[in-house]
Parts: sequence; C-alpha cells; structure tokens
Amino acid sequence: MTPTPPRDDAPIAPVTNPATESCTLVIFGGMGDLTHRKLVPALYNLMVDGLLPESFAVVGTGRRRVEQEEFKASLREGIEAHSRRTLKDERWARLESRLSYCAVGSDGFADLATHLDEVDARHGTQGRRLYYLATPPSAYGGIIDGLGGSGLNRASSPDGWARIVLEKPIGHDLASARALNLAVNRVFHERDVFRIDHYLGKETVQNLLVFRFANAIFEPLWNQKYVDHVQITVSESIGVGSRGAYFEEAGMARDMLQNHMFQLLCLIAMEPPVSLAPDAIRDEKVKVLQSLRPIAPEEVDDSTVRGQYAEGTIDGEAVAGYADEPGVAHDSMTETYVAARLQIDNWRWAGVPFYLRAGKRMNRRLTEVAMQFREVPHRLFRSDGLTPNTLVLRIQPDEGISLTFDGKVPGAQSRIRPVDMDFLYGTSFDGATPEAYERLLLDAMLGDSTLFIRRDEVEGSWAWVDGLHEGWGRQHGGTSLPEYTAGTWGPAEAHVMLARDGRTWRRSK
Repeated sequence: MTPTPPRDDAPIAPVTNPATESCTLVIFGGMGDLTHRKLVPALYNLMVDGLLPESFAVVGTGRRRVEQEEFKASLREGIEAHSRRTLKDERWARLESRLSYCAVGSDGFADLATHLDEVDARHGTQGRRLYYLATPPSAYGGIIDGLGGSGLNRASSPDGWARIVLEKPIGHDLASARALNLAVNRVFHERDVFRIDHYLGKETVQNLLVFRFANAIFEPLWNQKYVDHVQITVSESIGVGSRGAYFEEAGMARDMLQNHMFQLLCLIAMEPPVSLAPDAIRDEKVKVLQSLRPIAPEEVDDSTVRGQYAEGTIDGEAVAGYADEPGVAHDSMTETYVAARLQIDNWRWAGVPFYLRAGKRMNRRLTEVAMQFREVPHRLFRSDGLTPNTLVLRIQPDEGISLTFDGKVPGAQSRIRPVDMDFLYGTSFDGATPEAYERLLLDAMLGDSTLFIRRDEVEGSWAWVDGLHEGWGRQHGGTSLPEYTAGTWGPAEAHVMLARDGRTWRRSK
C-alpha cells in the first residue's frame, strides 16, 4: 500500500501561546538512552516553566512490550539523573498522569493508532501528533513506512497535524541522505519534517542571529575588509567510549564536520535574511553551503589534516589510544581529529580562510568560534605586544562572548597588553540556562522550523564532505594517519597547516 501524504494545501495551525497548543509526543525508542538522558528531562523542565499545554500527552513506543509502571519508572529515573532541576513529587505526578506506553509489534502500527485515538479522547490532544524518532538511524525507514502505511502521517481531525523529528545522522553520505529524505518526503511534507542538530538549540548559537543583526556596531565589520580569518573549534576530552563500532563507520568528518560545524559556519557566514521566517533564514544558510569551494584531491594535503589519538593522560588519568578502544580495528584508518581550511567564494568572504578543527581526546572540552580581525593599517605604537582584535563566541562550556583588544598598562612606560571584555550567560541572566532539547522540543510542537535543518542543507553539506573523503581516498589510500597524544591539541601537522599561512591556532599548548 502506498502511503498518502497530507494534502499540500492543508492549513498550518497558527502558532499561539505555547501553553494553549495541545499535542501528543510519540517517542519511538521510548525506553532508549536519548529518551532517558535528554527528552524526558527536557519535557519536565518545560512543564515546570509553564510551557507545556494542559492538553498534552507522551506515548513511548518500541518493539518490546513494557509494563506501564516500568516505563514510567524509567522516565522518572531519567529526570532524577539528568534534569537541571530537582524532581519534586507533585510535579512528577502531573507529568506521570500524561505518560503511557504502546508496543509496536509484528502486526504493524494498528495498535499504536488505536492507542493514540484513546489518548486523544482522554487528554484532549485533538489529533495533533509529534513523532520523535529516538532510535538508531537504521530503524528510520521501517518507522516512516509504518506511519505512512497506517495513515498516522495524516491529521486525524480537522484541527490536527502530524510532524516527524529525525535525529542525526541523516545518512552517512550524500546518496544515503538523499534516499532517507526521499523516503520521509513520500510520507511527510517537508514543512512537517524536523531534522535536529542539538547545537542549534544552544543559547549561544541562537544568540548569533541577535548578536549580528540586532547590534549596529558588528555587522559592518563582518566581511573580508575587516576580518583576517575565522577559527571554529570543537574539542572533546572524552574518547569514543562504547561507540567504537559506530565511530569506525563514521569518523570525525562525518560525525562532527558535516553537521554541527557546518551549522556554526553557516550562521557565522550567512547574509542577513529578509525576515526571521524559518525559510528566510535557512535560504541564507544554504547559500553559504553553495558558496563553499570544494577541496580538490590534489589539495587535501595542503588544506586538511587528519589524525588519530594515541594513549596519553587526561586530567591526570592514563587513557588508551583509539586503536585499543572496544570495537575499533587495530589497523583503523578512521580519523578522530580533522582540521580543514575552507574558502567561501562570495563577495563578503572572498579571501578569508575559515579554519575548522574537531577532535576527541583533546586538551579540554571546548566549542568556540573565534573571528580575528585584521591588524591596524599603520602601527603608531612600536610595540611587540600588539595583538589582533578577536571576537570569541563560546558555545560550551561557560557560554558567552568576549572581545579582545589592546590597552595601555598603567604606568610611566608605554606598555600595551591585550584585555578582554567578557559576557557570561551564567552571570548576566538570572536562572539556569535551558538545555538545547527544551527549546527544540518546544519549537517542534509549535511547528517553528527555524532551528531545524532543511533537506537541501543536509544534502549540500554531504556533497562537500563526500568530495573530501574522495580526495583522501585518492591521495592516501591505506597509509597510516598522524597520531597525537591524548590530552593535547591535536597532531603537529595541523599547526604546520596554519603556520604555512602565517597564522596559529588560538589554543595550541
């Protein structure tokens, strides 16, 4: 049976006060790790903040049968272990009354359809359903086909809607991403597909648009006339842990560069959108991807560096090298570190290099974007201490923004030293910063796709990364990767790459 998508001319439900928008959240993988660690703690905090509607329900589902009390106990444990707020019994009771579980067995989705109709009747959720695929990507195809074949992809009432949320990775290359996008668009219209990159839910990432387009002093400097180069760093002190088998198939370029880092790149480099409408913003992000200059196979050695962590010390504790991790081949050619010099071929950024690096088992956990401005055109002060102005957006940890500039040291001598103007979310605003999944779940319920990834964004980024892998394969074949000691800032070759350009990584010691 061919699934029938909802009518393309169906009206989109208006976005109103979040507390009045009823819906049912259906979590595939309801007993899984993502649900336990992220989704249910996020729902609990949304409820405490008064952002969930009165008519709201959560239905967990999966292949195995689970007793209702076992399901609820699992979710309570997740909140107790991972919520930014302490669980209180009266609040838990309110959420617990909206929880239920329904197994999807070999006979298809008929039981789930019946269960959701019962939930609509019991909680007044009016046939509004948000399907969240918190499962391994290998299960996506079967779930999407099941939703379409059972008619659960269509609104079950005049005021209803049906949306689907997909976690990364969306494919492992361009061909598989296109295949998945085609499969989901056969069942759901693109406007009802929400592809999550949790980095887009982080406060500092959200603040990029405000910082750029609500402040008159920065945007005029945001171009090749004033910017020397941009560095984007995503470093993790952890290794692959129990994800060795997955990481062997992915590698750092697919796991981090293609999604998180390209999203940051697009928000930094995009042109001002015509409005804050979701597609107006996403149109400008796609233009950045279209402007990215491909790295030709003969250029990969000059423009990229790959590496693999060796044994070392993190926080005083000895850690194993990547080849000794569970699930990893001893002769693995999978990169745990990648650095690349990117060029954006448009008027705003012509000639400005963007240096991206990401790695595991590095010196510390850090995600930041650093924009270094050009030096002054004429040096009045004959001092070796002059430092280029740098604007840094810290995404994790210690979310905030800092601006480095030179100032005179008090005293009779004319000594110059760099100083920082620093803004911290934790000290500038009251209350704990919401977790990324809180904002993303709420936006998906409201149908606001601004912080989600559109199909052409996914395919555009995969096209570039596929070209990179093709170049690596042609140039290096089965040769070994450079190693870097765990607890450092990556392989020496990455520092050489910037040195050839007369530059250095911000954090290199």
